Formats: sequence, C-alpha cells, structure tokens
Amino acid sequence: MISASLVKELREQTGAGMMDCKKALSECDGNLEAAVDWLREKGIAKAGKKESRIAAEGLADIFVKGNKAVMIEINAETDFVTKNDEFRELIKTVGETILNSDAKTLEEANELPCGEGTIKDLMVAKTAKIGEKLDFRRLAVIEKKDDENFGTYLHMGGKIAVVAVIKGANEEVAKDVAMQAAAMKPKYVFKEDVPEAEIAREREVLKEQAMNEGKPADIAEKMVDGRLNKFFKEICLSMQAFIKDGDIDVNKYVTNNGGELIASTSFVVGEGIEKRQDNFAEEVMAQINN
Repeated sequence: MISASLVKELREQTGAGMMDCKKALSECDGNLEAAVDWLREKGIAKAGKKESRIAAEGLADIFVKGNKAVMIEINAETDFVTKNDEFRELIKTVGETILNSDAKTLEEANELPCGEGTIKDLMVAKTAKIGEKLDFRRLAVIEKKDDENFGTYLHMGGKIAVVAVIKGANEEVAKDVAMQAAAMKPKYVFKEDVPEAEIAREREVLKEQAMNEGKPADIAEKMVDGRLNKFFKEICLSMQAFIKDGDIDVNKYVTNNGGELIASTSFVVGEGIEKRQDNFAEEVMAQINN
C-alpha cells in the first residue's frame, strides 16, 4: 500500500502528477529514489516541472475523412517550436489518431491508444524531448451529412483554423465561407446564436450613446434598432458583408450558389490565453544571480 504522504513527497520532488507518482511508487515497491529515477526515465519528471509555464503559441490543424472533420489546437511556449518538424509530426499523429476513433471530447481523446501509451502520454514525452511545455488545448469533431460539404481553411500555416459546413452548393463555396470566418472572426454564425444577455447589454450601451447625443427617448429607441442591426452584421457570420463582394452578405452568397449555411467552427491559436510578459533584462539578471 503506497501512502499518500509518500506520493506527496515524490510529487514535490519531481513536479509530476499525482497519478504518475502513485504509479512510479507502485512500480518501484515504494522506493522513493527509484521512483524519481523511474519518472525521469519516462520523461515525466522533466515535463512536470514545466506545468507552471504558459503555452500560448502553437498551431491548429484540420483532418478530414468522409463525413467527419477533426480540428485540434496544440500549444507550445514559443513560436520557434511550431516550426519544428517533430512538433508538426506530433500534431499529425494526434489528429489522425482522433480522426480514426470515436472520441468526441478532449478527455476521451487524451486516453486514446497512441504509440506505446496514450495521447496524454505522448504529450508528456514530447514535452520532455522538445524541452517546452506542450498543451493539447482543444478539439472539435464536426460531422456532416452526405448532401453537405466541408469548407476548410488554415491561415498562416495554422494560426487560425476554420471548418464550415454548407448544405448543397460545393466545396469551393464552403471554403469561401471558411476564409470569411478566418478573416473577419465572427463570434457567432447566426443572429439567433447571440445570447439575449449580450443583446440586452449592447442595446443599453447604444441607447445611452444616442441619449448622450441629445436625442429624445423615442428617437433614441429607433436609432438603437438600426445600430443593433449593424452590431449583428459585425458579429454574425451569416450577416457579414461577403469579403469578395461587399454588396451581398455571406448568407446571400451561399444561397446564390444553391446552398445553405449550416455551421462554422473556428480556432484562433492562443485566443483567451494570457501570455506572460517577460522583462528580458530582469530574466538575464535572475539567471546571473542564481
């Protein structure tokens, strides 16, 4: 029986996860020093110490087979690593493994068999080998029907990835929609997708703006309706002016080509991650003083 205190001690020494520490101690019959070596040999101790670092760079990629598309984002600490062949091969391995599985969530994907272990094990091993914290951040599994088309687009080699789904039309039209989403970064696909709370908040802001312009309340209300429509045209993909023909919106472009916009999913690499702002001079001094 491995005690909790022994697991805690190993964790503090190596920075490895609790379950990894417990497994190491079990493999080594409770011998702490041997467990440390076991973790180091597996690359887990080295990877664990990187857990506090921020992985905000990286790449997204898309994998398609038949009526199924898989979009993943894997992050690294620096943009330099994204040009590494081993990092790119890692993305390909993870993407294709998920594409050929029934996994739908990140949790399910991490437990998929991959090489000598799981995808989670592979991420730990590559973190140790490449020398930067790597993070399999997110996953989207998109499925379509036989009469629908995927439009896929990768911008800047994978800094933005989009999968659009169009009923009818063709792949070229669907790709145009995906490129639109990459360029204009809409928050929603349809007006109906916008939460009521967000609409109410925007309405209140627009009303205050109109009132501050000295407009009477009844006139302000009418102005709000017009400005709210402009707001929807900015944040909803279907209502945005089409980048190749500003006289029509995206929805009109699709219908003009005999199609119907069904869905669109986008990943912007690092979006929402707070990047660490290092002071280079302070970092150098810290290294000199250590």
